[in-house]
Amino acid sequence: MTTDATTAPAVAPPEGEVPPWLLDALLGTVVAAAIALIVAMEHGGRQPPDVLAYSFAAGFGALMLLRRRLPRTMLTATVLGTFAYHALGYPPIGVALPVVAGLFATADAGLTGWAVGAGAAVFGVSTGFRLHDGEALGYLLGYEGVSNIALITTAIALGYSTRGRRVRAAQQARIALLTADQAARDAELRVRVERERVSRDLHDTVGHAMSVISLQAGVAAEAIGHDDTEAREAVRRIQATSARSLRDVRSMVRLLRAGPDAADGHGVLSLSGVADLAETARGIGVDVRCDIRVRPDELAPQVDVAAYRIVQESLTNVVRHAGASRVRIEAGVEDGALLLTVADNGRGPAPGGAGDDGHGLAGMRERVRTLGGTLTAGRDGTGFTVRARLPARWPE
Repeated sequence: MTTDATTAPAVAPPEGEVPPWLLDALLGTVVAAAIALIVAMEHGGRQPPDVLAYSFAAGFGALMLLRRRLPRTMLTATVLGTFAYHALGYPPIGVALPVVAGLFATADAGLTGWAVGAGAAVFGVSTGFRLHDGEALGYLLGYEGVSNIALITTAIALGYSTRGRRVRAAQQARIALLTADQAARDAELRVRVERERVSRDLHDTVGHAMSVISLQAGVAAEAIGHDDTEAREAVRRIQATSARSLRDVRSMVRLLRAGPDAADGHGVLSLSGVADLAETARGIGVDVRCDIRVRPDELAPQVDVAAYRIVQESLTNVVRHAGASRVRIEAGVEDGALLLTVADNGRGPAPGGAGDDGHGLAGMRERVRTLGGTLTAGRDGTGFTVRARLPARWPE
């Protein structure tokens, strides 16, 4: 069993606009008055108009109140009412006049097939009744027929086009909503990615500094009272490491405040700063040898920063876990790619240690993957090696 479920639910009109029910009441009044006027003219018919004939006119007008909520019901009742009126032999009221509003409402509700079928049925049956009443076929199929067909067609076409405009407007509104929602999700994703990047940077900076400071503090504690010169040197290294760490953190904070496009990243964290990292590692007894064959202008800022962080994290793992005495750092640009190697003679990160906690080796891999590069890390015959390959001129 079908219903009028295709009709859109009624909503309150914007302030200052005429309520739809009032417009329908006015339309119903006009329809009822027009049909009553035609009935009163007594043009043809087998019997003169009476109260029932005018009741039909009022009923056709009242059905206009259903055209928005129940268009199919309204159209069916109008068509059947038209047939009943002509069957009773009252003066003809025209083929299309009673059903024009119903045809429009049904097409507007997306029931175009119903509208076309009802229009054809009304035209055919009404014409048959009028022929039975003695009206001339030439008159009914000529001027009268053309005008009625035009009214029926126009009503259906207007309903169809009105629905089309409404559907397009709804689709455009939906597209705008989805576009805004997608833009919000993209912005949220960018914020999340930036937070992850800052988290990795803070982990790398503070983790490296804390590792060095912890070792130097142990050296100072053991040397106090036995070797004051070594204790002072350890404290000096703690001071230098903490100052450099604070400087790096402040640089990141300045970049965050200024926005992602306010600085290019060079001069804040760069392969040019690897020498300081190497000096810090040497200060705690690790023999670090550097072979950096890269000019700052050869690398995109993001790649330069990532390379620095890889070296920093690798040295942090050496200090914390590897038990290495020698580290070799090599970097160079070949065929448009930065090749970076950090190799030591130790045992590598301990399972479950900082190198495996999602912020060490995993963090390095994620950083390299984001830039379109690759990273491998593992033990070899002489120790533990980290190798990274990144596009040198990653899009800025």
